[in-house]
Amino acid sequence: MRLAVLLIAWTIAWAPDTVVAQQEPDPELIALLREAANDVDSFPDHFDAQVWLTDMSARLTRQVKDPQERIEILTRVHFEATRSELPPELVLAVIDVESNFDRFAISVAGARGLMQIMPFWLNEIGRPNDNLMHIETNLRFGCTILKYYMEMEKGDLIRALGRYNGSLGQRKYPNKVLDKLRLKWFRA
Repeated sequence: MRLAVLLIAWTIAWAPDTVVAQQEPDPELIALLREAANDVDSFPDHFDAQVWLTDMSARLTRQVKDPQERIEILTRVHFEATRSELPPELVLAVIDVESNFDRFAISVAGARGLMQIMPFWLNEIGRPNDNLMHIETNLRFGCTILKYYMEMEKGDLIRALGRYNGSLGQRKYPNKVLDKLRLKWFRA
């Protein structure tokens, strides 16, 4: 019941133009959120999981229409970001800029998936058969790479994002990610 109230309150307060307020929240989404919240080890407690997943799911509705895929992405983002000691919202902002949440995206340079991982990494780590379109694989590699660049740059987010994008020293890409983080993926 608390989740249903949260869904309705959030929908009315934060997303009146993106999500139609409804009398009763979508039962399928509620079930998916409950299942995801109970199945994720990266949340301190189940209520926190429900609140975060509900909030982020509403923000992602336009880009990922299927509620099950949306919850799968969010659950894996939270898990992999937490595992890598990155803010999940930062990872969401990177994905938003990199692939617009299209897990089958392929860039002109050949980068693949949500976080646009270059295929050469698979050979470098001796896993040539891994699928970069697989959500978990893509997020694991992307978060690991981003964390490495954060450490390399001693926490300088602008430089780390530039390295991630291959545009070190330029501000265009880091500014896009930071704008998405500030305007869309902020913590409520």
